[in-house]
Amino acid sequence: MSEATATGGAGTRASFGARLRSALDQRGPVCVGIDPHPQLLEAWGLSVCARGLAEFADRCADAFAHTAAIVKPQVAFFEAYGAQGYTVLERTMATLRSGGALVLADAKRGDIGSTMAAYARAWLADESPLAADAMTVSPYLGFGSLTPAITLAQQTGRGVFVLAATSNPEGQQVQAARSAPGHSIAQTMVDDAAECNREAEPLGSVGVVIGATLDSVPNLSGLNGPVLLPGVGAQGGTPASVARLMGGNGRLALPAVSRDVLRTGPDVGALRAAVTRTAEAFSFLRQQ
Repeated sequence: MSEATATGGAGTRASFGARLRSALDQRGPVCVGIDPHPQLLEAWGLSVCARGLAEFADRCADAFAHTAAIVKPQVAFFEAYGAQGYTVLERTMATLRSGGALVLADAKRGDIGSTMAAYARAWLADESPLAADAMTVSPYLGFGSLTPAITLAQQTGRGVFVLAATSNPEGQQVQAARSAPGHSIAQTMVDDAAECNREAEPLGSVGVVIGATLDSVPNLSGLNGPVLLPGVGAQGGTPASVARLMGGNGRLALPAVSRDVLRTGPDVGALRAAVTRTAEAFSFLRQQ
């Protein structure tokens, strides 16, 4: 995938779903996280400051740009350092894209009206220095509140991942609640995402987030979009659990791994090897 295709205007960029499908087929069905939390910086022998953040992110970008299909920087760990953190994030995203990796900004934004539109412009507009290939969004002000982000993503060839069934226990208070027709709120979010992906080929650009450590998940059969599955590795998610949760929808799966890869650093070669090893562990998803 050329840089022009990845960052050019909507007229030169394929849909996010199409680009993601190609990347997963070429590099393996795994999303690698960049989560520079303080304990990990210290484990790498780095200072917990903007300088340490920059060294951490540079090593990750060097390791993942040519090996991972899609990389997920956790925005909160960058914005904790203010303007310096955002500068590091911009450089990291540019390096990843230059090597052919897609970038998913894990920003989890959710609001209404003009504020949601501003979040969308920050992460999905061509002119933004923070523009990613996709961003995570929270629908719990109502799925319709995401319209500015979904519309802009469609216009610019980018994507969104909608939080649906997360692995944190607190999420069940809202996500497992039943709506009037009897569906769980999480199922309603999946169904609404599916409506956005209707007739998309080869894959829709509105994905959902489903925890890889859950006992059960909403019905995904009509989604026609990617399923981001955080929690693989250190949090307990495994290839077997992903296979069980996805059933016959394995081709939609995008297992997300962070700590299991990052703990192999700071050596760049070890980080690259960890990405390759993880992708191989999930290669069975290509056949489903």
